[in-house]
Amino acid sequence: MSTASILKDTSIAFLESYLNNASPTGYESEGQKLWMNYLKPYVDTFITDTYGTAVGVINPDAPFKVVIEGHADEISWYVNYITDDGLLYVIRNGGSDHQIAPSKRVHIHTKKGIVKGVFGWPAIHTRLRDKEESPKISNIFIDLGCETKEQVEAMGVHVGCVITYPDEFMILNENKFVCRAIDNRMGGFMIAEVARLLHENKKKLPFGLYIVNSVQEEIGLRGAEMIAHTIKPNVAIVTDVCHDTTTPMIDKKVEGDLKMGKGPVIAYAPAVQNKLRDLIVDTAVENKIPFQRHATSRATGTDTDAFAYSNGGVASALISLPLRYMHTTVEMVHREDVENVIQLIYESLLKIENNETFSYFN
Repeated sequence: MSTASILKDTSIAFLESYLNNASPTGYESEGQKLWMNYLKPYVDTFITDTYGTAVGVINPDAPFKVVIEGHADEISWYVNYITDDGLLYVIRNGGSDHQIAPSKRVHIHTKKGIVKGVFGWPAIHTRLRDKEESPKISNIFIDLGCETKEQVEAMGVHVGCVITYPDEFMILNENKFVCRAIDNRMGGFMIAEVARLLHENKKKLPFGLYIVNSVQEEIGLRGAEMIAHTIKPNVAIVTDVCHDTTTPMIDKKVEGDLKMGKGPVIAYAPAVQNKLRDLIVDTAVENKIPFQRHATSRATGTDTDAFAYSNGGVASALISLPLRYMHTTVEMVHREDVENVIQLIYESLLKIENNETFSYFN
């Protein structure tokens, strides 16, 4: 299957709407509805849970269960304090970067709808050059154009409202996808495309396939932790993003040597089951899919860890998408890498046999 044929115009249209929609940690429901609606023609049924993880299932009655997984949530902020002058101070919801906040536009989500604001910052003319202060959680603030706390509250804004950036999808140089929240709604997109290809190519799997779009990864892998116990899978292939380490100010000796455009990244880590990883590597070689390798030490920091250590141990592996500028509003990936991750997951599923054992000792 040629990677050139993988992404259709309808796929890109879905990706754009899916990325542009806000889906902050703990508030993923609207994004999950978009995702489920896109996936519906390609699965037999859905599972959802109390906190919003969505699962499309193919062959739900099969005893052997394979998961492919991405996570749905994006980093955001919470309103933490409102001053008498109507300015808002924030705390993180996930790994939000305080250094990129100044001068960014924001959307505050309220029961009355979206309230627009900006992260303010003192003008360069007014800052003391001999001891210029850097942005940090204690000094970044949001301005709604209000003059009092009462005006803020009248707009529906209160402590606990979640805040997102409105930056939207764009394509650079024909093959670079750029947006906030590519980490990791691109994962949800890619596993949905795998389901679409299985359906369109009329592939019949000998096992149950669970296409899992987990919530709350950004605050500790919580959605995957919950849904793993619901599904009780035999195998889990997780996809997330990793760092393109070729841009300035990144130390390859620490972060590894990875570059977007050079293919999916296959992880080496204690949570990655060796035989499942070898199956994925062999699949890449046999299908001439370019790939890279990454050692992640104690933990992958992804939902792979949650699946691997659940239910007495689940054979798990991680296929990552190289990404630039993680946790900013201009996250960037290469279209060819997206297509190759989709193809690698697709072809790996076709190699997994019903009731296959990935026993450590066999």
